Amino acid sequence: MTPPTDSLTLLSPFNIGDLILKNRVIMAPLTRSRAGVERIPNPMMAEYYAQRAGAGLIISEATVISKQGIGWLNTPGIYSEEQIEPWKEVVDAVHAKGTPIFLQLWHCGRASHSSFQENGQLPVSASAVILNEEYIHTPIGKQPYETPHSLETEEIPAVVEDYRQAALRAKAAGFDGVEIHGGNGYLIDQFLQSKTNHRSDRYGGSLENRFQFLKEIVESILTVWPSNRVGVRISPNGAFNDMGSPDFRENFLYVAKQLNNYGLAYLHVMDGLEFGFHELGKPINLAEFREVFSQALIGNCGYKKETAEAAIKSGNADLIAFGRLYISNPDLAERFANNWPLNPLPDMKIWYSFDPEGYIDFPTYQES
Repeated sequence: MTPPTDSLTLLSPFNIGDLILKNRVIMAPLTRSRAGVERIPNPMMAEYYAQRAGAGLIISEATVISKQGIGWLNTPGIYSEEQIEPWKEVVDAVHAKGTPIFLQLWHCGRASHSSFQENGQLPVSASAVILNEEYIHTPIGKQPYETPHSLETEEIPAVVEDYRQAALRAKAAGFDGVEIHGGNGYLIDQFLQSKTNHRSDRYGGSLENRFQFLKEIVESILTVWPSNRVGVRISPNGAFNDMGSPDFRENFLYVAKQLNNYGLAYLHVMDGLEFGFHELGKPINLAEFREVFSQALIGNCGYKKETAEAAIKSGNADLIAFGRLYISNPDLAERFANNWPLNPLPDMKIWYSFDPEGYIDFPTYQES
């Protein structure tokens, strides 16, 4: 018997398929740039994730599925056999604390630069639409964005296969599931949104066609993982990476409705406005997604304990993901459970320092 929603809290257990989550506090994916130039996980990363294993579920930082997908300095990959064993050490450290962990699959698309790419080729996207921001941090310093190469129709199956191969490696590394990163202006989002998808083939034009790329990725990964071990993340209201399309409401509710057909583990929605709102209409809220998506819903972006509790009690969210609060509070779930005060968020310049500082050196409440 399902308990009434008004009796549920952030600390209530929740099941995703056969996975039992000890609470509804999710550690959101957080790009932290500690994997080095070889993009291989390391013991420092294992310690970082294990410190935060009080969460009901950890979703790993965005992890590139291919060399073509790279667009950030020192982020980890899952595109080579050499990356599997080091990821196992991370997974084992989290599992030792009794917590499941999903790997987030990532391709930056146009949010990249030729200096990241093999042979210096242009980054790829749905269409040749440049990202309109001042610069990108690259291996050769700050550089202006470049007009991306629009993937040819016949090039797309190879990218879909890269996602499938990454999902296979994630399984070999012992992850409990995978999350497909379809938000924040990265490659999948570039196909979903009319702002960046100007294609005239079967991957562009109508809502159905713009969804086709994500659909093929989901279906390819479902040949590797059962549906209840696959989640998808979207960011319908966000302006990050120069995104935002006039038809965003119709588009993303359509996407959610189509994804509902697959019996996925969850839909992870960046419903908050902390990363910036594109201001192209009324934001889509979780209640609207609840009407078209019947599996678990994760809310994210700017939640505090009180707003998270309210979202769960209303029935609009099943789980809430916390990002920035987890940077400086490794014991965030425990702090919520005991009403302990939170550590302040550190200066952003050490978020991506490549070093232990600002990464594994935050005290728990009991330590402080």
